[in-house]
Amino acid sequence: MADLERFIADCRAAHAADRSHKAVREVVARAVAEPGSVLKWVGEPKRAEVQKLYHSLELTILNVIWAPYMTIYPHNHRMWAVIGVYTGREDNIFWRRVPQAAGGRVEAAGAQSLSQRDAVPLGPDIIHSVTNPIARLTGAIHVYGGDFFAAERSEWDPETLAEGRYDAQKTMRFFEEANARQQAA
Repeated sequence: MADLERFIADCRAAHAADRSHKAVREVVARAVAEPGSVLKWVGEPKRAEVQKLYHSLELTILNVIWAPYMTIYPHNHRMWAVIGVYTGREDNIFWRRVPQAAGGRVEAAGAQSLSQRDAVPLGPDIIHSVTNPIARLTGAIHVYGGDFFAAERSEWDPETLAEGRYDAQKTMRFFEEANARQQAA
């Protein structure tokens, strides 16, 4: 627990010193460079879930665990984020709005695979979807430059790619459905 408290304190100090993602990214990079250490403070992933590690108006720190082969639909955060993978892998597809498209439609604009020990920033305007492409749980520390739970956000329908209001309860159900699929397999 002391190491988790130190990590949170280091993230808070880095954010206080530099409101951009840069200093926080360095803290996250140092942490995930030693995946075994992160596993000691968050525990071995057992199920898909979003664990709140720290939350304030200025900074949110989550432990996000993706089920095997789980994909989450396109969404935005409306704040910068730093993602640090400590076990497994996640593939991100980046999306951009289609100019003058009805319904705020998006189209794929790029991709990036993150593996264990990777720590990367996402800008405040990024729209992305995430897939765990492997047959085991993937764990990542997510640090957001704001109140992740209060931000007005969007999500995009995975079939039509039309924009809608982000629904946190739907996302949590999605994680539980992924757990149910994994248990049934």
